[in-house]
Amino acid sequence: MKSALFEDDGQLKFGNVLATSEASSQIETREGRRLKVKSTNILFQRESKDTWELKAKAEALRESMDLTLLWESADADAEKPFTEYAELYFGESSNDEQICATLLALHSAPMYFYKRGKGIYRPAPEASLKAALAGAERKAREAAQIEQWVSDLVAGNAPDAIASQWLRLLFAPDKQSLEYKALSAAVERARMAPVALLSKCGVIRSTHALHFGKFLLNTFPKGTEFPAHDPLMLPESLPLSSVRAFSIDDDSTTEIDDAFSVERTDTGYRVGIHIAAPALGISPNSSLDRVARDRLSTVYMPGRKITMLPEAAVSVFSLDAGRVVPAVSLYLELDAALEIKSQHSKVESVTIAENLRIPALEASSWMEPGDESVPFASDLRLLFRLCAQLQAARAEQNAQGNRIDYNFDVIGEPDAADARIEIKPRERGSAIDVIVSELMIYANVAWAKQLAERGLIAMYRVQGAGKTKMSSQPGAHEGLNVPNYLWATSPLRRFSDLLNQRQIIAAIRGESPVYARGDALVMAAIADFDATYSVYADFQQQMEFYWCLRYLLQEKIERVTASVIRENLVRFDHLPIVQRISDMTAKEPGTRVLLAVAEIDLLEPALHTRFIDTV
Repeated sequence: MKSALFEDDGQLKFGNVLATSEASSQIETREGRRLKVKSTNILFQRESKDTWELKAKAEALRESMDLTLLWESADADAEKPFTEYAELYFGESSNDEQICATLLALHSAPMYFYKRGKGIYRPAPEASLKAALAGAERKAREAAQIEQWVSDLVAGNAPDAIASQWLRLLFAPDKQSLEYKALSAAVERARMAPVALLSKCGVIRSTHALHFGKFLLNTFPKGTEFPAHDPLMLPESLPLSSVRAFSIDDDSTTEIDDAFSVERTDTGYRVGIHIAAPALGISPNSSLDRVARDRLSTVYMPGRKITMLPEAAVSVFSLDAGRVVPAVSLYLELDAALEIKSQHSKVESVTIAENLRIPALEASSWMEPGDESVPFASDLRLLFRLCAQLQAARAEQNAQGNRIDYNFDVIGEPDAADARIEIKPRERGSAIDVIVSELMIYANVAWAKQLAERGLIAMYRVQGAGKTKMSSQPGAHEGLNVPNYLWATSPLRRFSDLLNQRQIIAAIRGESPVYARGDALVMAAIADFDATYSVYADFQQQMEFYWCLRYLLQEKIERVTASVIRENLVRFDHLPIVQRISDMTAKEPGTRVLLAVAEIDLLEPALHTRFIDTV
């Protein structure tokens, strides 16, 4: 029987020749497979008693061959068949085992010998060989390093090289780096998720840092520090309003955008809505404007926030108590019945007398006639009456009724293990909510109408068929039930408001608009805003869910009650959590149920519950 050494799909294989024709042969491999092999692919063929003994001896001999000696002995510029290399290395009387061993050696050493045809090889140039050997040595060192790191990780010990960049390895890795390859291999060997393995190794300093860091890497890859910016160009010689204004905000608010005032007149009242005016000091396309354009909005989350503008800019324009600040004001002239008879806008300076805080207002009895326990109580009562009328006239289509909102107060450093969370319910539709929301809506509608009537481009907020989006064209907001709408009352916190404020100021002053129709910056900002704003809102919701889980652990809550929204989707009582209960059968909306807190995973984050019973 003949033995053959042939090439199949780039590999050298031994086999027994069963049949031969001019163009091909039928060869049986050791595994019993029968292959039809072209004659040109059969590199060596001899009569042999035992093919597999020949194979074993040839492979053993190949392992002992000195490839460097073979390379050094070869003619550097010659292309030769493998049989001549066998004679060069073993002598002219080389036997079948030596010939096969030489072919196996040449085929397995592409750094030393370049293949130039079937069984034809040429020695690699010296410079190329040195570079290839150096590369192989480097790869061997890297492989050894990776294996050491993998062993350490599986054992629960993170090497410094991995511990120092755990966040990037999880969420923004260089997949060609040794550290990433080691982590991937360790994850496969340990059969754990990457985040779980790194947590086991103790390198994730806190679960809060995990989620916040992921958001920063994905959304602020260059970091949240503000670059150097041009000096603010502060407005000069603005007329000073005679009003004493007050703001209404949460305790944590530092970017105070809006304030209000009430004056008694001979015919009724004059109500002022005063908006901070950073557009007077931040020039279009200035370095500070580009920062705001890039961020588009302040990012909110329990325990911290990422502001759209640096503190230096916020502090200049924020409507802080005890200061006289630039403002864009909308004045409403009311009769004694609080009917709006006329309105006008001004660019002016306003004295801020007080920053009222919502928790203090809600804890007081300012709604009671004659109660003056908080500053401007009588003005607040008048504003509430006005705003209740505005709300009724607007007949909002998607009013939230008495839906509950929640305030999150993180006590301590959010990344610290001992940070505590207080979650306090706050009913929507309170008197304070009505005042602030209705006056903001009124101003945004009034200024949208003013810009629309002049045909000015702006970042309008439109809603139709349940979809809300930014648009360069004015349009109805069906949910609020208003013909035109834009955002202009939070210019310290949203780029849309800052941009719109520039157009509003130009319209008030009778000047040429800052942005002409079709302006590329406006169109680009409109294209980017909704997506970015949605990312920020999703992150805020995710972090509120995370802190709800921290609250359940902190308070050692094992059972919770909830109300069915539909089927097996429920809303928790006393916490802003909505989720499906997998082991609960579909129930009627409004059904009260009792759930067991089965497992809390802060790494995901995830909450697993079990259905106990209806309440």
